[in-house]
Amino acid sequence: MFLRRIARPLMMMAKVKETTGIVGLDVVPNAREVLINLYRKTLEEIKAVPEDEGYRKAVESFTRHRLSVCQEEADSEMIEKRLGCGQVEELIEEAQDELKLIGHMNEWKPWGIPDDYECEVIENDAPVPKHVPLHRPGPLPEEFYNTLETVTSGKLETSKKDEPAIASGESQSK
Repeated sequence: MFLRRIARPLMMMAKVKETTGIVGLDVVPNAREVLINLYRKTLEEIKAVPEDEGYRKAVESFTRHRLSVCQEEADSEMIEKRLGCGQVEELIEEAQDELKLIGHMNEWKPWGIPDDYECEVIENDAPVPKHVPLHRPGPLPEEFYNTLETVTSGKLETSKKDEPAIASGESQSK
C-alpha cells in the first residue's frame, strides 16, 4: 500500500513510457542519448562517401536536423513531436539501419560507375530479353489525366496564392 502511494506519483512525474505499442519494439529509457550517439556516428561514417553524391548530401541533411532536435530537446515526447517521424524507438531503428546502409554503400560504391560503361536501353515496344523482368505500371486514374489537362492548359485557378489548396493533414477526397 505504501509503495503504491509513493511509487505511482513518482512514475507519473518521470514520464516513463511503459510500452511502444508496437510488437517487438521495446522501450528505450535513454533514447535521446542513444539517438545523439547514433546520429554522430552516422555523420562520421557518411564522410567515406564522396562529397558530391546525392546520398551523402541527403543523409547529412536529415541527420544534422535530427541531431540538432535531439540536442535541443530533453524530453522524448518533444523529440517525437518536432521530428514527426514516429516514436524515438523507431528513430533508433532507422538510425541503426542507415548506419548499416552506409556500410553497404561504401562496399558497393554505386557512384563508382566508369564513364565508358554502357547500359542497354530498351525503348518503346522493342523485344525485351527473357532475363529482364517486365515492369509495366497499371493505368493511372482518370482524375490524374483531368488534373494534368487542367494544369497544362493553364485553366487552373487558385483562390489565394499564399495558401496551399490542401493543407497538411486534410483529406483530399470529398
